[in-house]
Amino acid sequence: MKKSIQKDKLPSKVSDLSLGGRIKFYLKRYWQLYIFLLPALIYFLIFHYGPMYGVQIAFKKYMPSLGITGSPWVGFEHFKKFFDSYYFTDLIKNTLGISIYELILGFPMPIILALVFNELKNGFFKKFTQTVTYAPHFISTVVIVGMLVSFLSPSTGIINHIIAAFGGNRHAFLEDPKWFKTIYVLSGIWQNTGWNTIIYMSALAGVNPELHEAAAIDGASRFQRLLYINLPALVPTMIILLIMNFGSIMSMGYEKILLMQNPLNIAASNVISTFTYQQGLIDANYSYAAAVGLFNAAINAILLLSVNKITRKVTDIGLW
Repeated sequence: MKKSIQKDKLPSKVSDLSLGGRIKFYLKRYWQLYIFLLPALIYFLIFHYGPMYGVQIAFKKYMPSLGITGSPWVGFEHFKKFFDSYYFTDLIKNTLGISIYELILGFPMPIILALVFNELKNGFFKKFTQTVTYAPHFISTVVIVGMLVSFLSPSTGIINHIIAAFGGNRHAFLEDPKWFKTIYVLSGIWQNTGWNTIIYMSALAGVNPELHEAAAIDGASRFQRLLYINLPALVPTMIILLIMNFGSIMSMGYEKILLMQNPLNIAASNVISTFTYQQGLIDANYSYAAAVGLFNAAINAILLLSVNKITRKVTDIGLW
């Protein structure tokens, strides 16, 4: 009885301590846990936060011969140059256009597929379909783009052969700016949908089977159980992933777009990531590229914080 009373009083005693005292208390009491945490903390400090020292070149006229600290400050000159440029609107429009298109089409697909997988009762068929849908995730981006070039070729591509067989006209899809977003998004959905079901399958594995048994006894159909038991169980996971997707809506990778890009589709394929790559690594405008990248990161951070705050207020679910 005395031990339980002492344990109950412990939090109030700790709360009475100063900040330094509380830190010292928890370090002394849970030192084993902090030792396990230390390698990850060191990794993030060195490889994630350490390189942020170089962000200051966005506000400088960086010259390799002078180094980061020796280069002269120019303030917001690079940002102003980017905002006033003729390509600013096109870059934002293309980046948001592809990202929102991908979010609208790509976000629901893993949810639907996970619900379907969860309903499959044949073990062999379930494992086979999961393997088939997971496999494209491991295909290299270079190989994926090579497949697109081969399949969509106006002269030898299988897609154009099928169109021609039905009396249609062959079309150079990859050279047409109108088709670029659709090809990019659909190929991405094909590659990643299966892999993205894993987290939803894990959430469905936590559903209590007794809920389904009770619903079946009450006469609920299979579809009704899916709609009113399985789908609500996925809502917290869906909200968290939606927040994270909004937080990276301006940060699409440049590799695939760059491989699909050509002079004929540049009007639709030039996005912030490819522009930053061009300015930084090709044209060696390091400060300008850093400014554009910093602007991009700032927009992502604002979106992440805003969407998280909205979802926290509406659903009481958020990243923090």
